[in-house]
Amino acid sequence: MIKRLAAAAILLALSAVPAFAHLNPDEHGSFIAGVSHPLFGMDHVLAMIAVGLWAALLGGRAVWLVPSAFVGTMCFGFAAALLDLPLPFVEPAILASVVVIGLLAAVALNVPTGFAMMLVGFFALFHGHAHGGELGAATALPYGIGFAVSTALLHAAGIATGAGLGRTLGRDTGRFATRLAGGATALAGLWLVIAG
Repeated sequence: MIKRLAAAAILLALSAVPAFAHLNPDEHGSFIAGVSHPLFGMDHVLAMIAVGLWAALLGGRAVWLVPSAFVGTMCFGFAAALLDLPLPFVEPAILASVVVIGLLAAVALNVPTGFAMMLVGFFALFHGHAHGGELGAATALPYGIGFAVSTALLHAAGIATGAGLGRTLGRDTGRFATRLAGGATALAGLWLVIAG
């Protein structure tokens, strides 16, 4: 089972070629450019889904508070980039977020909701700064709203996966499958670190 999981994670990571071409805001509008921006980076996609998986495992109010903390703090990182406030180690921190949050889901670490919010918020600052650093010709407000919406939808996909597995497979088996998905996310993050 572990060999299959590792093989699936490696194939997933190999199939995701980093895309550096984002939608042109002149052609598609700043909002759509913002919506698409997180979807062009496998590191962003994996981290957002991992946040949702972990939130689903935490349950209760964490299901909406943890992703909300990520989106809110990400907006502060975006603003910091727009103000040209430097933030060191942005890309390494983004890659670390995939591995760390994936591992938190894999072990189903049960922590107080406030602590989970602070932890994902720390990583969200770097994700937001990266989005702001790649604003290009887009208009800041619609672009920012766009990537915030896209991020929230990716969180929702992770939550829906965790909840859906629980409903489909039963509580215990569903939690185990959600933890496996978190582990696969962490492995894919490690692959991105090695491949990068």
